[in-house]
Amino acid sequence: MRITKIHFRNGYKRFHDLTIDLGEEPARIVALVGPNGCGKSSVLDGLLYHANAHQRIGKPQQRDPTYHSMKETNVSWQDIDIRFTEGSFNEVHNARSSAGRSNTIFSFRSPYRYNSTLKIKETRAVEKISLNSYGAGDASSLDAKMEDNYRRLYALYNSYLDENDIKPSEAKSKIIGELNRSIQNCVDLEISNLGNVEGDKGTLYFSKPDHPKDFEFNVLSSGEKEVVDLLLDLYLRKNDYNDSIFLIDEPELHINTAIQGNLLTEIDRLVGPDCQIWLTTHSIGFLRALQTKMYSQCQIIYFRPEYNLAAEPCVLTPMKVGAGTWRELFSVALDDMALLVSPKTIIYCEGRAEPGVGGRERGLDAQVFNNIFAESHPDAFFTSSGGNTEPDQRSAIALAVLSKVFPTVDILVLKDRDVGSGKYMDEKDRQIYLRTNSPNHRVLTRWEIENYLFDKDVLKAYCEGEGLTFSEEAYDKLVTNISDQNLKDYVQHIKNFCNIKSSINADVFKVELSKYISAEMPVFRELEKCIFDRQ
Repeated sequence: MRITKIHFRNGYKRFHDLTIDLGEEPARIVALVGPNGCGKSSVLDGLLYHANAHQRIGKPQQRDPTYHSMKETNVSWQDIDIRFTEGSFNEVHNARSSAGRSNTIFSFRSPYRYNSTLKIKETRAVEKISLNSYGAGDASSLDAKMEDNYRRLYALYNSYLDENDIKPSEAKSKIIGELNRSIQNCVDLEISNLGNVEGDKGTLYFSKPDHPKDFEFNVLSSGEKEVVDLLLDLYLRKNDYNDSIFLIDEPELHINTAIQGNLLTEIDRLVGPDCQIWLTTHSIGFLRALQTKMYSQCQIIYFRPEYNLAAEPCVLTPMKVGAGTWRELFSVALDDMALLVSPKTIIYCEGRAEPGVGGRERGLDAQVFNNIFAESHPDAFFTSSGGNTEPDQRSAIALAVLSKVFPTVDILVLKDRDVGSGKYMDEKDRQIYLRTNSPNHRVLTRWEIENYLFDKDVLKAYCEGEGLTFSEEAYDKLVTNISDQNLKDYVQHIKNFCNIKSSINADVFKVELSKYISAEMPVFRELEKCIFDRQ
């Protein structure tokens, strides 16, 4: 089961009218990324608020209107619409109610979690984990699940021991073996003993390679407690929450950066394959794991600082990530230190060199190329460096500096085919230029970037995606040589061929076109060979 779309209206939390649309094929992992106060946790709160209205989940505190709306309006759960791959929330809830599983739609972890101490004095029954009746009910409450989960683990071990003619060590290996594997992949630690409640040792005991004897849960560090607590909860939920939405709010708190990536790997391993994981984060460790290990199975919703979500309607969709956008995402965690997160290939191209607010790329060519190659070449980063001769100068400086700091980084120079200062340059001239310049130089096979963006396949895809009608006959009369023709001055004609009635800035139009260049198009393969294969 996966969420496809959420809609918040009527001023829920800090949202005037917000839609998060993951498309028809939502990913397994959805990461909500942004600075503090942008609304990440509010999204999870809204999901729980809607679910609680149907059936009580967790132990939510009684919240006054100021918690559910910054405007103190009378917000209802009906102002939140949740769509799943299986249909509406009502449809999913009703289908599960008949099987007594209506509480397993969501599994939630707040960022304020764990029992700081664990020592029980007596055994007692606890509610079924599928009832979801313990822990936090919103993102601001303490998620104290450890004691109940310890009782469940202890009961699971005793039941397995009673039902099977085996030694206690064999029962322990069966019950906590998989859990220990997850713990050891994150911290240098393993559960050595489940304790003995009747012997006044009602707690988990751990061992470390460099420690002479076993020790209690209570003496673990805050980070170790969080890792154990979170992984134990997921481990116990595997059977009852095998097609659920796991909501995990800032799981990186108190956890070392080096551990965070491994923790996300174990979260992914313990959560069933038919589930979806929603997590909020601004952690470099989690972002790095999403960039590398989880790249193919995640969608990232970026709450940009400039969004006015409190006053304007907004539709957020998964960002198309590449080296440039990863740099922007890492800036959430690193601020200016994000500059140290280096891509494998940096391509200097022509265009406006001065950055915008927050270091944003302002050059058209760089924006276009970063869009085109975001998925196929995520470690390549295009940056603008001025006019015809400036890419040479800036790339030479970059080679001299970065090659010493990051010896594995390739620095390339990419130029338009009008490299001859406006003089006509054919394919033979282009090949001569490549042979007589250093191997890091590239020249476009077509005249300029517009000759790729205004390709017929691209315009057809754009019109289809935007619900517009493409005038192919009129296009063919104007564009007679897509490789050599100077098309920069025909932007208005191209917009007319797409039947665009509204006003749209020329550069904005070109950037939007770049989003429709897919890897299946001949124009994409031509660009790719030109830039990355030097053909």
